[in-house]
Amino acid sequence: MLIYLNSVNQEFKDYFSDLVFRVVISGKEGYISFLFEHKSYPDKAIAIQLLKYMAEIWETKMKKEEVSELPIVIPLVVYHGESKWRFPLHLGGFLNGFEEMPQNVKEYLPNFHYLLYDLSDYSDEEIKGNAQLRIMLKLLRDVVTKSTEEFLRSFYEASHALLEIEDKQKGIEFFEITLRYVFNAVRDLTKKDMERIVRQIETTFPEGSEVAMTLADILREEGMQEGLEKGIKEGLEKGRQEGASQALAKTALNQLTEKFGALPEHLKENIRQADLATLENILQNIFKYQSLDEVKKFLKH
Repeated sequence: MLIYLNSVNQEFKDYFSDLVFRVVISGKEGYISFLFEHKSYPDKAIAIQLLKYMAEIWETKMKKEEVSELPIVIPLVVYHGESKWRFPLHLGGFLNGFEEMPQNVKEYLPNFHYLLYDLSDYSDEEIKGNAQLRIMLKLLRDVVTKSTEEFLRSFYEASHALLEIEDKQKGIEFFEITLRYVFNAVRDLTKKDMERIVRQIETTFPEGSEVAMTLADILREEGMQEGLEKGIKEGLEKGRQEGASQALAKTALNQLTEKFGALPEHLKENIRQADLATLENILQNIFKYQSLDEVKKFLKH
């Protein structure tokens, strides 16, 4: 059995796309291909997309592997959107008047059914498979339908399944993939949330605690830099509208406070009194400062 994955989170895709199982069909060795398509919203073009992917699989087999017979490809859609899937489960359902056509006309038109798995319909007990598969499906199910707090609880519960993975290195690698997905999918995670995740992992999956701490530090730093860059951009734009020096001084104070905490009053006053060129230089070099002393020295020039 070959498994093809399309439009799946890239890290999950990289992890699962090499799963291959030999099967016996009518006494002969062969394979069945399962094409997985991941959707987080109802997509009316789904049947066309699946047909395209299936044709690409067959074309690759014919051109690169020079096979004389095409493999069986069974398309599946894994869905976890907020609303119910509302589109037909076969290509013919998208063709104008297909159902009313006589059979001798239908014979000349492509048609196939695809399997739909709406994860919102499945309870934890109904999600089967190995640890990696159960974790992935539960996270996909809950990331859209649950609040941040509820999703984190689901993540904690799912993380217990990591203990079932005998190869600890493989478990750590999959845990890193999972954690990256969590940090990227849940946009409103706070520093406190990340610290809670690290503490929880130290208890449930201690092998992954170092990975969790490293990722949390990286993402916190990225988030801080992104916030600073956004603030600078907004400050420059605002400066053009309400007085450059005043707006840039306010932006500089906000960003320095974000980076170093509460500022001394005399430093805040010096920044408010600085000229436009000095303020622009402060903002352009703000990522380089390691302490407020560097800012103070810069203001003296």
